[in-house]
Amino acid sequence: MKFINLLKKELSELINTQLLISLAFVLGIFIIMGSVMKSATSEIVSDTQNPQINLCDMDDTEFTREMIASFKAKGTKIKSISVSGEDYASAFSSDSKLKSFIIIPHGFTDEINSGKKPEVLSVGKIKSVSAFSSLTGGTEGTVSLINGYVSLKLAEQQGVSNDDLGIIEAPIKVTEHTVVADKSAEISGSSIMGKLIVQNMVLPIIVLVLIMMTSQSLIASISNEKIDKTLETLLSTPVSRGSVITAKMLAAAITALINAGVMMIGFTFYTKEMFGSVTTNVTSSLPAGAADSAKEAVSSIVSSGEAMSKLGLTLSTGEYLLVGVQLFLTIMICLAMSIILGALVNDSKSAQNMLLPIVMMVMIPWLVTLFTDINSLPLAAKVVMWAIPFTHTFTAMPNLMFGNYTAFWGGFAYQIAFFAVVMFFALKLFKSDKILTISLNFGQKSKFRKSGKTNED
Repeated sequence: MKFINLLKKELSELINTQLLISLAFVLGIFIIMGSVMKSATSEIVSDTQNPQINLCDMDDTEFTREMIASFKAKGTKIKSISVSGEDYASAFSSDSKLKSFIIIPHGFTDEINSGKKPEVLSVGKIKSVSAFSSLTGGTEGTVSLINGYVSLKLAEQQGVSNDDLGIIEAPIKVTEHTVVADKSAEISGSSIMGKLIVQNMVLPIIVLVLIMMTSQSLIASISNEKIDKTLETLLSTPVSRGSVITAKMLAAAITALINAGVMMIGFTFYTKEMFGSVTTNVTSSLPAGAADSAKEAVSSIVSSGEAMSKLGLTLSTGEYLLVGVQLFLTIMICLAMSIILGALVNDSKSAQNMLLPIVMMVMIPWLVTLFTDINSLPLAAKVVMWAIPFTHTFTAMPNLMFGNYTAFWGGFAYQIAFFAVVMFFALKLFKSDKILTISLNFGQKSKFRKSGKTNED
């Protein structure tokens, strides 16, 4: 009963109005980001389903007029653009929604008739540096249509059939396959990697944020109680010191899991809204005139989901539970380290500095796993990376996805052993009187020892 009351006390200090407001704020941020990304992906889908090419026909010959008419006959919308000489910016000033257009210059038809390679001008306007802005409004589809039409006309002049022309333009057909372990799927590796990067982005971000939050809160809690002398009073109560440290860690872990739950819900909403407007019906209705870049982007997003399931790159419910257990174990390691670091604090300012060792142990494996495979590192670097307990958390999902169960369970066992060692020293420190006097002085006398001498005098 005493332990329950102690746990309630610790939870009431951690789960307060400020925390609830911050959680609501985080959830709101994810909802807003999801709505924004839904709008961006909807624009890609809209451009793909309703293709429109923007043309400025300055040649204006029978050949170009027939070409444009053939595009319209295939269901492609044509928007006529007017420019004044070489003042291409005037077209954008008169139409704020225009992103790019193609100019068929004077002499285009003459160059074709004379056997020369004709030239078209591609004019585009950059409005932002966002990644999705480059997937819409491009001129690649228009250029592809013009190339196809001109090639067909030239082939007719030379007596080449359409079948022969198709072989000449594309002499080989490439069908990409991706293999994972003993399974394969007909899809490009880049499409799979794009999906994996987005999917595996959530766990490292959550781990990073949770470790920072839980470490800082527990270090601040112990250091403040130590500085305010309330820790001395708490340890003198008829409650075992083991119960005190367990209550503190459990309260911090529960708070961390609440944070993790809110972030998972928010990130799930974000990804659902981001890709919600892209369905399998989109790719089946993609017309020939769609912009190649947008068509490829939409197709890869849709097809990669089915391919990942076929390749075994989706986790089962049990595997997700294993990842959750390892995340909880990671938080407990972090809390055990925070107890030791919090006991070394002299004042509130140095509490922030004590967070640095944990930050470094998190940031290093996070950055390394973000850019490279740890198994490809030299032996010395590999040993250092595997010695950091948080490395195994960042590699948990990839190990389960690719069937590296030995690496997963080995990392899990190492984390348990690491937690046992750190927890042993934390309990030993907390059960001794050193918890009230120990500190890192860096050449300065501890104010706790100073106060002790003053009381003796």
